[in-house]
Amino acid sequence: MKLRLALALALATAACAPRADDREDPARAPSRDARASATGSAPVAAAPATAPATSTASRPRIAVLGDSLTAGLGVAKTAAFPALLQARLDSAGLDFEVVNAGVSGDTSAGGLARLDWALDGDVRILIVALGGNDGLRGLPAEELQGNLAQIIERAQARGITVVLAGMEAPPNYGRDYIVSFHKVYPALASKYSVALVPFLLQGVAGDETLNQRDGIHPTAAGARIVADNVWAILKPIAEARRRPKT
Repeated sequence: MKLRLALALALATAACAPRADDREDPARAPSRDARASATGSAPVAAAPATAPATSTASRPRIAVLGDSLTAGLGVAKTAAFPALLQARLDSAGLDFEVVNAGVSGDTSAGGLARLDWALDGDVRILIVALGGNDGLRGLPAEELQGNLAQIIERAQARGITVVLAGMEAPPNYGRDYIVSFHKVYPALASKYSVALVPFLLQGVAGDETLNQRDGIHPTAAGARIVADNVWAILKPIAEARRRPKT
């Protein structure tokens, strides 16, 4: 709990100011539409900061729907945790194409708005790594739960296996909010029988040596631990889903 509160405090501290990484690299900064969705206004479909071209490859896909933690803000594209998952899949002989559908600043509403883009092609597995920005802005936990539920339902309706990555809320909105926010992820995992990564940043949050100067975004070393957290859940699912759809 101390580790998670340390992350939450760092998130709260950095929430009010634009990140230096965003100013230095406009290509990675949230789009105007993404910023609108992040503040809780009406969802607008937003393209990822670096949108991959439509693939003509026959490989099935694993889509990672997330925010700046997924996009890899502040690190090389190859150091973001989705790219590390791709390397592990390749090493394990699991023939999947990982699609990084991360947008900096995105909330669960923003992720829901661009879900169809993320599910383009032969997506077999969807990793949902959203909620950090909902917590930063103190958006209602009920809204977070509703948005994530819609994402899960729409993915499952297509026969896609969902992996849900948990996040924690900052402490400045009070204990009731922290608790209600925390409960969203296990409740959804139970209701929809989806695999759960309890806390995406486990082992990274609160460790200055594994985070960039903003205290929020992992360094390359931190991203490797995030990849470890996801890989532990993803590997057996990928092994099961590599068989062709029936």
